[in-house]
Amino acid sequence: MRTLVVFAHPDLAASRANAALAEAARPVDGVTFHDLYAAYPDLNIDVEREQRLLLEHDRIVLQFPFYWYSAPPLLKKWLDEVFLYGFAYGTNGTSLRGKALLVATTTGGAEEMYRPGGFNRFTVVDLLKTFDATANISGMAYEEPFVVHGTLRLDDAELAVHQERYRALLASGVPRERDLAVA
Repeated sequence: MRTLVVFAHPDLAASRANAALAEAARPVDGVTFHDLYAAYPDLNIDVEREQRLLLEHDRIVLQFPFYWYSAPPLLKKWLDEVFLYGFAYGTNGTSLRGKALLVATTTGGAEEMYRPGGFNRFTVVDLLKTFDATANISGMAYEEPFVVHGTLRLDDAELAVHQERYRALLASGVPRERDLAVA
């Protein structure tokens, strides 16, 4: 299985957790690592190139820091411009059907902040439902999100554990089924 990691971090130099996860992903066999902010510093996306990349891979991983309960702006723009009617959905829009979609994200806040009754009122899995809907309309299997919470307080050893979990997930080439019981 070929995996495309679509990485979107607008300030990678200031990132510790996403930089570490990117470092873990880059050398994995069968993984193509694609940094959107490096590829498109002018924010002008080559839609045909991006669609070709999607067609060449079986599993699409969207990796990003959680920004205001969603993705950074360039990733949102990428989705808007690349997942077009007739390509990703709608009449003849079957190009992504049968592929897998995985979201890999990080939060600065602790997991306890993301729960019903918590500071953010919802779990990250709940807040990522728009990506689940995107996968659904595109005929993709939506995998259980890979979430690293509390990145602002992780020590080096904890961060290394998350790197290894991410590396193993990508190396397995086996999409994880979403666990609907996860809250």
